[in-house]
Amino acid sequence: MGFLEKKFHLKENGTNVRTEAIAGITTFVTMAYIIFVNPQILSAANGMPAGGVYVATILAAVIGTLIMGLVANVPYAQAPGMGLNALFVSIVTMENGFTWQQTLAIVFICGIINIIITVTQIRKAIIKAIPQSLQYAIGGGIGLFIAYIGFKNAGFIVFYEGGQTLSAFADPHSLLALIGLVIIIALMVLKVKGAILIGIILTTLIGIPMGLTSWVAGSAYQVSDISETFLALDIAGLFKDPAKILFVITTIFAFSLSDTFDTIGTFIGTGRKSGIFDDKDEEALFSSRGFKSKMDKALFADATATSIGALLGTSNTTTYVESAAGIGAGGKTGLTSVFTAILFLLCLIFAPIAGVVPGAATAPALIVVGVLMMGSFGKIEWDDFDEALPAFFTAVVMPFAGGITNGIAAGFIFYVLVKLFKGEYKKIHPIMYIVVLLFLANFVLTALG
Repeated sequence: MGFLEKKFHLKENGTNVRTEAIAGITTFVTMAYIIFVNPQILSAANGMPAGGVYVATILAAVIGTLIMGLVANVPYAQAPGMGLNALFVSIVTMENGFTWQQTLAIVFICGIINIIITVTQIRKAIIKAIPQSLQYAIGGGIGLFIAYIGFKNAGFIVFYEGGQTLSAFADPHSLLALIGLVIIIALMVLKVKGAILIGIILTTLIGIPMGLTSWVAGSAYQVSDISETFLALDIAGLFKDPAKILFVITTIFAFSLSDTFDTIGTFIGTGRKSGIFDDKDEEALFSSRGFKSKMDKALFADATATSIGALLGTSNTTTYVESAAGIGAGGKTGLTSVFTAILFLLCLIFAPIAGVVPGAATAPALIVVGVLMMGSFGKIEWDDFDEALPAFFTAVVMPFAGGITNGIAAGFIFYVLVKLFKGEYKKIHPIMYIVVLLFLANFVLTALG
């Protein structure tokens, strides 16, 4: 106990080992669905092995969460982020896209960039350059994109030549997904801890008599499969095609932007209210160099985890907003994160079981997570057309055009156009001009190619 007190300053933070343990378990239960959902999503990336992704997901969560707890001493957990994994797949599967090995290289570079901007004033400049309304629109737009993927995976949308329509639910797969959606919604409304994970498990069990839960499928998830994704990133191949350089740069920026603002929003939104981060920490975020505050250290832990996750073989590892559940249960120090990491590590024992979970069980989770990400839309001033226009295009282009990068590009371009039309070109940060030019150049090169 003496070591724990010395390491985590429990008494100083008004907590104890029991409270931190309960908080750690609560955080784990609310976000453990990612170990099932992430392999399902990333395995759609043209041959990316689901078994390797499963193990990489767990190890990235363990390492990232331990760094957060031991280095920053804050009760936040990390794992491959929802939305960022969808962006990963969209980059791999789009026409003339990258291999999943090259996309892992993009994620790795994203982490390195985030580390650099965490310890320098570049971070401050980037944060100030992006309008707040676009930050909110990106978060909500990613939610729409995730929900769209969920609808497709669930079979709720039936595509046909000339259009699409809602499913008649005659297909057992879509019927099971509908049952799963109702279960998760009921659990969420009743505020049951771990509603999404419990919903996935119950839907999987219901799928047994329906013949949709296959025990044989578990053989796809083996610990040894980590060899297929570990250090598989292809940095050289990423830059071998000169015609794709601009696209590579804009894609890296899109990853870094989403990762950075998701993390900052989570820290400020949950940390200040609970007292984990105070005014000095938030001020340090925008003004200090080095690692003078818990906020700086937490951002460093987040950026480091992204690169580590890429080396293991998964998409961006980021700080989970579900950590708020553990904070609500009383978690105040990094010991909460340590307990969460231990529980993730134990999940390696159940690697073969993960493959049993059918897509119909995880699709409803994607839809519900999309709902949870809609909150940022409420912070946009929709009555102000100048603000609403770029926010709208950011959000709707993501699902309509089947790519998060396209939504970000559309939002940035329309934001700059609005300011130029109003003669407010001086209000546009130089960074915004540079990014928009990169997006436009990429569109032109794609059209000519």
